[in-house]
Amino acid sequence: MSMSEERSKVSLRSGGKRNNRPAISAPRQITGPIIQEGAAPRPPAGRFPEDAPRPRPRPPPQNNGKTSDLVKRRYSTRFNNLPTDFDPTAPPMPSLPSLDKYEQSQNRLPPPSRGGGREAPQLDVRALRNPQLVAEQYVAEILSDATEDEIREFEITLRKLKSRASADLQQNVYQNRTQFIKISKEAEKLKSEMRSLKNLMSELKANTTALRSASGNSPEQVSGFGGEFSTGLSKRDKRSSVADRTALWSSQMQALYKNVEGSQKFLPNSQGRHVLQNAGPWIELDNATYKSRRSMQIFLLNDHLLVASRKKRKMDGPNVSDARGPMTKLVADRCWHLLDIEVVDMAGTSESSSGRNKLADAIMVRGGGQNESFIYRTERPEDPEKSALILNIRKTVEELRRTLQSEREATNKAKETINYFASRDPGLLEKTELLETLSDIKDMLIEVDGKQQNLRWVESQMDELDINIALQEIEPAVARIEKLKGLAFGLKNNIIAQDFISFKVDERCTKLASLVVRDLISSHNDQRKTKRNVNWLTRLGFEDRAREAYLEARSEIIKKRTRQCIFQGDLHLYIWEISFVYFTIIHNTVNCFQACFPPPMMSACVKWAKEEVDAFNVILARQLSSAEEGGEVWTQCMNRAKEHAQMLSDVGIDFRNLVGQNVQKTAATADTPPVGLGLS
Repeated sequence: MSMSEERSKVSLRSGGKRNNRPAISAPRQITGPIIQEGAAPRPPAGRFPEDAPRPRPRPPPQNNGKTSDLVKRRYSTRFNNLPTDFDPTAPPMPSLPSLDKYEQSQNRLPPPSRGGGREAPQLDVRALRNPQLVAEQYVAEILSDATEDEIREFEITLRKLKSRASADLQQNVYQNRTQFIKISKEAEKLKSEMRSLKNLMSELKANTTALRSASGNSPEQVSGFGGEFSTGLSKRDKRSSVADRTALWSSQMQALYKNVEGSQKFLPNSQGRHVLQNAGPWIELDNATYKSRRSMQIFLLNDHLLVASRKKRKMDGPNVSDARGPMTKLVADRCWHLLDIEVVDMAGTSESSSGRNKLADAIMVRGGGQNESFIYRTERPEDPEKSALILNIRKTVEELRRTLQSEREATNKAKETINYFASRDPGLLEKTELLETLSDIKDMLIEVDGKQQNLRWVESQMDELDINIALQEIEPAVARIEKLKGLAFGLKNNIIAQDFISFKVDERCTKLASLVVRDLISSHNDQRKTKRNVNWLTRLGFEDRAREAYLEARSEIIKKRTRQCIFQGDLHLYIWEISFVYFTIIHNTVNCFQACFPPPMMSACVKWAKEEVDAFNVILARQLSSAEEGGEVWTQCMNRAKEHAQMLSDVGIDFRNLVGQNVQKTAATADTPPVGLGLS
């Protein structure tokens, strides 16, 4: 038998014959669950009641039979064919960002309400992030059917979310400020390093230029006074030492003063001044006719240009016997600063009839105070001294300008340093002596824990201290102040840095002490807080201020409590209240003072207690002035006051003999008869 014939005989349908099919009625609208005949009604909410009969379970399918084989064969088909465009190397899908931080309240769903399947209103964080959210409309929509408990729970959830967002915002602001301060310090450090690098590069360039110029000059002759400026030093003595160079420059200037009369008037001796070139003999020309006027000699220094005239030496004086000396002498005629003049090469300005340039070997010096011009020509034609002089003048002017620029930058840097420190600490402007030394200590190094630190490190510590004070982190601030005080105390050999650090620390120490004193006054009733605040003030060096602030606060609380006692006609009750307030507060104050302050300060507390007892005696005398001395009321009030004063003996103070002294004196004064004119 074939498979098709077998399938035709086997049918999955079961039941009666086709002729017994039920009639199909017209369609009708279903408004509720259809209840079959003979079946129990289905309970609501998908849950069976306890007393309802359970439905009969469906019988398991039989294992044998053709129908079961076909069903198993049909349901055992596998669909594992992958699509043709499937790429196994593709990256996995990225995960969505977690919102568990703000949706913790959503994970804890409230229990279902008794009203049915309605859920409690849930807070949607995504809806709150929408910038176009209308708060009134959103609340009215989500809380339209909510109960009072659900509204209260929704409000609590909103408040928790608000506090969490506020804490995150505050943390972000503090973190951003900390990062900004750190970046500013790094930028300032990088700026100072770039300045140092620039100065080093300038020095390297200057030294390279000096070496090149020195290699081009003759090593045997520094200047050209014949033998006057001949060094005469061996190669061993020509080392690049600062001391030898200074001695060489000094000998050059002394030789210049000796050979050029009046040169010291134009060029007083100063540190670093020296002769660069003796240009030899020149001739001064007339500006209009270019005719020779007189013989001159030019000297180039590192900052000036000196022109001396040649004059014949008189031989009829007392020095006639000195015939071996030169026949001429040099007299200083003019001298200019190199930055005030301009040296122009006159070559090519005019030509003679023979074709040779008359001013080919001439230069013009233009400028000075009166803006004059002078023309000088070498005695020998095509003298190399001219080109060497012009080249040396240009190099020297460039070095002077560079030096002047460096000085200006240093001055600006010093002003910037002063402005920087003064802007951070306005009180520094009052310290004139310390302000003047800021330009000297800006690059000063101090040793901190075995490392060399500059004053920028001190400023960073001050920034951290300011942050601690602003956030009222008292313990870290006090510890940092103690560290900086110890650092300043250790700088005994550096008075300037010590004064600078001490000034900054003292200013912030005073500010921190004010915060602690204010907290001490507000919490003087708590012995634990009082002891902590007094400890901080003692470490800061303000123990006297702590003692005064605490005792003043206790005096104020006594006045406040006694004013709350109202006299309502019963004198004995009123005196009882006043004495109880006074001596109880005095007792507690002395007890707290002994626990918080060092023993040497106990005398100040005893003095304060004596003053308060005297103040109580004044009130007692005023109230008992209308009562009869020795009477029942008077005696009861005095006994009650002394009984309350006895509690001071618990703290080691006995003021019972002082209670009522003013009352007895006042009574004795009242018994004295009046004395005056017309009275017997």
